[in-house]
Amino acid sequence: MSSASTPYRIRSVSLGNAPSSVQRCCSCRIRTERGGTAVGIILAIDIGTEGARAGVFDVAGTRLADASAPYLTHYPRPGWAEQNPSDWWRAAVQASRTALSDAGIDQVDAVGVATTASSVVVLDGDGKSLRPALLWMDSRASEESAFTATVDHPAMAFSGGSDSAEWLIPKAMWLARNEPETFRDSRMIGESVDYLTYRLTGRWVGSRMNATCKWNYDHRVGSVPVDLYETLGIAPLAEKLPQEILPVGEVAGELSAAASAELGLRPGARVVTGGIDAHLALVALWGASPNPVAVVAGTSNAFIAELDDPLFSPTIWGPYPGALSEGRWLVEGGQIAAGAALSWLSERILGVTRDRVHDLITRAEELPAAGHGLLVLDDFMGNRTPLRNPRLRGGVLGLSLGTTPEQLYRATVESVAFGTRQVLASFANVGVDTKDVFFTGGIRHNRLWMQTTADALQRPIGLVDGENLTTRALAILGAAATTGSPIDEVARRFTPSYRTIEPNPDAVGPLNEAYGMYTEATALTGDISGRLSEIASGAHARAAASDQPQTEGAKS
Repeated sequence: MSSASTPYRIRSVSLGNAPSSVQRCCSCRIRTERGGTAVGIILAIDIGTEGARAGVFDVAGTRLADASAPYLTHYPRPGWAEQNPSDWWRAAVQASRTALSDAGIDQVDAVGVATTASSVVVLDGDGKSLRPALLWMDSRASEESAFTATVDHPAMAFSGGSDSAEWLIPKAMWLARNEPETFRDSRMIGESVDYLTYRLTGRWVGSRMNATCKWNYDHRVGSVPVDLYETLGIAPLAEKLPQEILPVGEVAGELSAAASAELGLRPGARVVTGGIDAHLALVALWGASPNPVAVVAGTSNAFIAELDDPLFSPTIWGPYPGALSEGRWLVEGGQIAAGAALSWLSERILGVTRDRVHDLITRAEELPAAGHGLLVLDDFMGNRTPLRNPRLRGGVLGLSLGTTPEQLYRATVESVAFGTRQVLASFANVGVDTKDVFFTGGIRHNRLWMQTTADALQRPIGLVDGENLTTRALAILGAAATTGSPIDEVARRFTPSYRTIEPNPDAVGPLNEAYGMYTEATALTGDISGRLSEIASGAHARAAASDQPQTEGAKS
C-alpha cells in the first residue's frame, strides 16, 4: 500500500492524561483561591525561529488557548542570520494578548519563557540593542569555534572538546575581533531568553540551562570560567553576562508593571526561569517515559536526552551537569536545516507557495522510496551533529534534465531523515537509551517527512499530536511554582497525547541502501564543500588581507 493512500502507518494510539483536543470550558479549569483571588493560570511564551507562540494553561494541564505572531530573519551574507530583539518582544506581546483574550483571562499566576539557544543579544546599559541579534543558526564564528578546540581547559570536556560556531562564546569572540567597539561599548551580552526575562521583569538574570549548555558554565563551580574567557580573548564577557544564574523552574522575579501593561495583565505574576525551547520539551515527556529522547523537528531538528551518569564523546554535545535536572546529565544533538531545507526548496527554488505545497507532497508520496536516482546532502548551513563541521554545505547528486520537482522534494525529505538517523546513531553509539523517541514540532504537518523518518530509522517512533511541547513544559514549570508540587509530579499530570508511527517495510531496504550512499558522499565531498563555503563567505579575501591568521586574535 502506498504512503499516499496511508499517510501514516499507525500501530497504536497512546494517550497521556491530557486530552487530544481541548474545548474552552470554564467548568473544567482547576483553580484554587488565595486571598479571594482566582489563581492557577499560566502564560507560556516560546520564541522560535520564525515567530513567537503563546499558550494559556490551567494547573490541571488543560490548554485553554494558543496564538502565534511572526517576525523576520535577515541573511546579510552566506552563513549569517540575524533578527531584531525588539521584534521578539513585539511578537511575544501580540501572541500573548491574543491567547489571553481567547481564553478570557486578564490575570495569570505565572509566566514562563523559552527561546532558541545561542541567539545572542548585545545591549547597552538600558537594555537597548547595539546591533541585530546573531541568530542561533548563524555560523560566522566557525574560525573561533575551531580555535576553542585547541584550548586545554576542564570546562571543554563538557562540550565534547570544542564550542559550536552557533554558541554564544564563539560569537562573542567574533564580535570582539570584528566589531571591537560594539563589544567594548556593550554592557549586557546574553541570549534571547535572558533578553525576554529582562523585558518581563527588568532583571538581568540567566538560565542555568543556557549557561551550562552554551557558556561553558558549571553550577558546581559557581561562576563562569573567567580563565577560559581570558584565553579566548574575551575576558570582559564575564562581566557582561548575567551575574545571577538560576535553575530551570526557579522564580526569576515578578512581572513588571510595564510588562503587565503591555501584555494586558493585572500585576503580580511570577516569572519562572525557562531556557532553551527544544531542551525544555523533554520536561513535557517525563510522564510518557522514564528516559525519553525528545526530537523537536521544525525549522531545525533538536535532539535532547538526560543521563544518570556522564558519557563523553566528540560526536555529541554535552554531557551538561544539572542543566535541566539536579543530579542528571543532559546531552544534545541537532540538524541545523531540517524543515528549513524543505521550505527553501519548495518555496525559493521550486516556486511552490505554502498553500500549494500539499500538492507537491502528495505527488512525492506517490514515488517509491529512494527510487528516483537522486541523493541530497542536507548540510545546507553546516553539520552540528555528529560531524561538528560548520563549513559543510548542501548538495544534490544524480540530477538530470528529466528530474522532476516531486523527485527532488522526496530526495530532500529523505536526506533530512538520513540526518536524523545519523544523530540518533551517534547517541546510541555512546550509550544513550534511544528506545523511546518522541517527535514534535512542524514535522507533524508534513506526512511524508514523518513517515520517511520512521522508514529511514527502521523503527517505530512516537508522534506528539497537535502539541507545542515547549509551551506545555513551561506550563509545567509554572504550575509547579504556583502549587509547590514537584516538577516531575506535575509533568505526569501534563503528559501529552501521542501516537506510534510504524515504518513501511517496503521502504526500509531502499532507504537503508541510500543512507549508506549518503554517509559515503558526505565524507567524499566534505573538503570541496568546505572550500566552496569559504568562497561564498569571502573568507579567502579576508585571510589574504590579513597579515596574521585570524586565530591569533584569540590568543591576545
